Amino acid sequence: MRLTSRVAPAALAAVAVLLLGVLPAQAQARPDRSPDRVTVGDRTYIADGQGRALQWRGFNLADKSSRGANAFADIHESDLKDMAARGFNLARLAFFWDDLEPSPGHYDRGYLAKMRRILDWADRYHVKVVLDAHQDVYGPHFGSRGVPDWATRDEGLPFTPIPDDWFSEYFEPSVQTAFDHLYKDADLRAAHARMWLTVASALGGHPALLGYDLMNEPFAKFLEGEDLPAAAARFESTELTELWNRLARAIRLVDHRSWVFVEPTVIVGVGVPTQLGRIDDPHAGYAPHFYETSMETGADYDPNGTFIPAYEAAISDYPTRNRMPVIVGEWGGNPYVPHASQFVNDMTASMDRFASGWTWWQWCRGGGYCFLDQTGAVKPNARLLVQPYARAVAGDPLAFAYDPATRTYTLAFRTRDSAEGPTQITVPRDTYPGGYRVDVKGGRASWDDHGQTLTLNTRGRAGATYKVTISPR
Repeated sequence: MRLTSRVAPAALAAVAVLLLGVLPAQAQARPDRSPDRVTVGDRTYIADGQGRALQWRGFNLADKSSRGANAFADIHESDLKDMAARGFNLARLAFFWDDLEPSPGHYDRGYLAKMRRILDWADRYHVKVVLDAHQDVYGPHFGSRGVPDWATRDEGLPFTPIPDDWFSEYFEPSVQTAFDHLYKDADLRAAHARMWLTVASALGGHPALLGYDLMNEPFAKFLEGEDLPAAAARFESTELTELWNRLARAIRLVDHRSWVFVEPTVIVGVGVPTQLGRIDDPHAGYAPHFYETSMETGADYDPNGTFIPAYEAAISDYPTRNRMPVIVGEWGGNPYVPHASQFVNDMTASMDRFASGWTWWQWCRGGGYCFLDQTGAVKPNARLLVQPYARAVAGDPLAFAYDPATRTYTLAFRTRDSAEGPTQITVPRDTYPGGYRVDVKGGRASWDDHGQTLTLNTRGRAGATYKVTISPR
């Protein structure tokens, strides 16, 4: 028997208030007065309570096959422990609305307890978590996961599964109609907001929680005569902007601290800038996905292709204008194609140029994009994901890069009065099995965590510039 709890009348009233666009004063307050972000040039970083600019590296954790009482069965404490042991500090945890709320207004308390247990594991190993409300092809009504069957209105339109090209199922009129009702029907809008209010109320205070990814890869109904770019532009500038603001307001009724991460449509993956409007939230981040289209259909990576330059040209304008930190929520590829090593190196170098973090799809054992093979060993080219990075910079990061050919990492930064605490650089043991050497221009470094964390204490020297170089011994 599954234990469920019905949402309280006060919470229902709160959702009704926010749907009218009115927030009580306490929901608008920001009790945390510490700086929440650091902007350097055209890039914004999340800041910790010491004012340090933070960077993130990690993986998606997702168990799509286990449902009901077996939900999250394929996610273990050892996953978080092993991620941390390789220097990673972020997990994007997929959860599914259809499991959380099996019938309208009834939430599975056991499901929330399992989410909290995973957060507890993450906290134990100093990994932060983004909770991802995951959907693929809307939900179980269409043979996938995500929005519950009871919240699916397809108007009786036909649906034809396409197993060899599941993404094409998004273009089925029945699927697009279901999305349209979710965005427009008052009761479904309220249910969607109430779901997030419930999650944030249950888990918002957890020390491992970084934030919420409000919906994975949102899609929409095409109007007559629209192609994908036109439909995406209309949807992003209207319904999707409104959706993100509405869900953020629901979360802020109970959680003022955590970040809310919003996604554009997948059209950004072919170099089309998003048309999202402003997200009126003090802790809003941008979480696009970064998939190479030809590789998604089974092709090899083309090192001379235009994918990465086109993506970079399209991705940065929106977060720059809105001073939003960028964490790439999903990216990945087949680590066995001939140019897989170049793919990983090119992609990580690209994200170092426009983002402050990323999570690979996914931490799992097996085929596809899994980081580990069936034996639990890291796949040969996936090993290139393990790189040095500055997880916390006590100042403004001016430049940073990793050269995989020489295994040399460089960081230049300038200290600030508002930043306290040390600069910490993660130096994974897997990157330097024979040890490494460090050169610091402007200061001295020390080590902790058995040499995997390089610490530079710059307290009391505001305005000073440092350059750190790490290379194999």
